Amino acid sequence: MTQITRELIEAKLADYQDPYLQQDLLTANVLQSIDIHSDFIQITVVYGYPLAGYRDQIMRDITALLAPIAGSTKIKITISWKIASHVGQRGIKGISNVKNIIAIASGKGGVGKSTTAVNLAIALAKEGARAGILDADIYGPSQPMMLGASLPPGQKEQKILLPIMSHGIQSMSIGYLVDQTAAMIWRGPMVSTALQQLLNDTQWDNLDYLIIDLPPGTGDIQLTLAQKIPVSGALVVTTPQDLALLDARRAYEMFRKVNVPVLGVVENMSVHICSACGHAEHIFGEGGGQRLAEQYGIDMVGALPLDKKIREQTDSGTPTVAIEPEGQHAMIYRDMARRVAAKLALQAKDYSHKFPNIVIKND
Repeated sequence: MTQITRELIEAKLADYQDPYLQQDLLTANVLQSIDIHSDFIQITVVYGYPLAGYRDQIMRDITALLAPIAGSTKIKITISWKIASHVGQRGIKGISNVKNIIAIASGKGGVGKSTTAVNLAIALAKEGARAGILDADIYGPSQPMMLGASLPPGQKEQKILLPIMSHGIQSMSIGYLVDQTAAMIWRGPMVSTALQQLLNDTQWDNLDYLIIDLPPGTGDIQLTLAQKIPVSGALVVTTPQDLALLDARRAYEMFRKVNVPVLGVVENMSVHICSACGHAEHIFGEGGGQRLAEQYGIDMVGALPLDKKIREQTDSGTPTVAIEPEGQHAMIYRDMARRVAAKLALQAKDYSHKFPNIVIKND
């Protein structure tokens, strides 16, 4: 029998490519240790993104890969994750207790961006991260309804808001602070100030990821986001329809110009499956999201069907991932969450919070 060595194990592990990082474990620098004992092998892997829903599959894959050299020796695998802060726009101070900010944009209304944002936030939580969502649509806040939350946020002290907890995520929205039927007749500067206050005056509780659900377009709120908020990455949501793709391109170009990396494209309403006969029909066209991703050299991170169940669940305040976390649609969102978080994990880390503050005094 061939003697089991670290080199032999590493050579085998080099053949395993993580489907989300798209690298082997050694290249991705997530293989923490290999310990060879008389009767078992201990493999410890620490990822930079959450993957609770895929951990068992990775264990099975690695075990099968090492089985030919392990023989009767037992293989023990420990998989965990440690999420780091990643660099936002240069010169913008980070948000206290928030490691990473991910902006969700569409450029056009009615493409399911807010549904994507809330389900993505909950999916990140289901995968093992601490997640939150900020509703940046000041004129038409929808997250309170989607999360089934309407209570006003508590206040720890003057001007400090406590986020609302719902479905395992923290949230903040202007919708918690005003009457639901009130019209927000505000000029641009007031809207920009309100967004910054909602973000900075909320006492977020040690978030790994804060999802910002942007309103459609590329106006004042998007400009404030680019100039004042340290966004780690963005996600563009579209439908296959040519008109939606046109506006999605504008959203991509906006992020490119302000140096915010786009982590991928999400295509909503990609296909409709008839509930009566099972016939598949591409009502809004086909392959638009994939063409957009290929045009700009970014990832297509997910495609969601046009299904009234997703709409009904979201409208009732119980988003798909919250009410059916192991369901077919929820699994698409959870796979999307792993892809987005893994893409972010490959970016440069932000170590600025570890630097000491230097104070010069004239005593």
